Amino acid sequence: MTDEPPIAVPNSFDLEMTELDHSTLGKRALLSLSAAPRPFLRWAGSKQRLLPQLVEYLPDKYGSYFEPFMGASALFFLLEPENAHLSDMSTPLVQTYQTIAAKPKQVFDELAKMDVLDSAEYYRIRSEKPSTAVRRAARFIYLNRAAWNGLYRVNNKGEFNVPYGRPRSANIIDFQNLEACSGALSKKSVSISISDFQHVEEKAVEGDLVYFDPPYVTGHNNNGFVDYNEKLFSWDDQVRLSTLARKLQERGVSVIVSNAHHDAILDLYPTFNVGKVERRSTLASDISARKSVTEAVFH
Repeated sequence: MTDEPPIAVPNSFDLEMTELDHSTLGKRALLSLSAAPRPFLRWAGSKQRLLPQLVEYLPDKYGSYFEPFMGASALFFLLEPENAHLSDMSTPLVQTYQTIAAKPKQVFDELAKMDVLDSAEYYRIRSEKPSTAVRRAARFIYLNRAAWNGLYRVNNKGEFNVPYGRPRSANIIDFQNLEACSGALSKKSVSISISDFQHVEEKAVEGDLVYFDPPYVTGHNNNGFVDYNEKLFSWDDQVRLSTLARKLQERGVSVIVSNAHHDAILDLYPTFNVGKVERRSTLASDISARKSVTEAVFH
């Protein structure tokens, strides 16, 4: 019998507005690589280093917080909201978060058994098929920390197939931060679920804050942009997302969308204000090719 992840709490909260002190939040965002809680995963496209720029697009206050493409959940961990709905379509990702919320010490103890970060150990653990939620979460974190660039990718059999990434640090996880993350995730009115982003339409109400950060890449020309991104997040999904974002905005929900600063994407958000954030590209295998890129923030 397997040890199943904890069930997400009900998605029905009393609306209590949280007021934001942008100045204080901005200062904390500048410490986002050392403050706790901070993301315990390395995630391609994570907004961890962009938090100081994203703070300026946050509303003065909000009710419940929604992040339907949770990934590393950098903004969630910065805000530490009392009422929140985190979700994603990646079952292993969501189950890892659920297990960290319930059993951080057990996951950490399991990770302590995986204390070798080298190629042979990486591929041995990558080939495992754990039977318990704790071991699955520990394996997920280990592979995430040791894989190339924190990339998550599976083959057509659903098997994780990212190569070893030669991590610069031998420290897999910081228990104090993992415990702080668990504290933020295990609050009574925080839910963590496997679901499509469309579910937000049923739950978000006036005054809530929704942050959409769908999968996308930026470094492709006009001819290759849509086709390349189709592999990550289909164009139909991009259209569906922009339609939902507009509906929520009209409902009085504070909506923020991170996306590529590209003509095809800009055309999908005619009613939104458009901001820009700058970051260094992290996906090029050659470090010298990791140039500065501009991304759009619709708000």
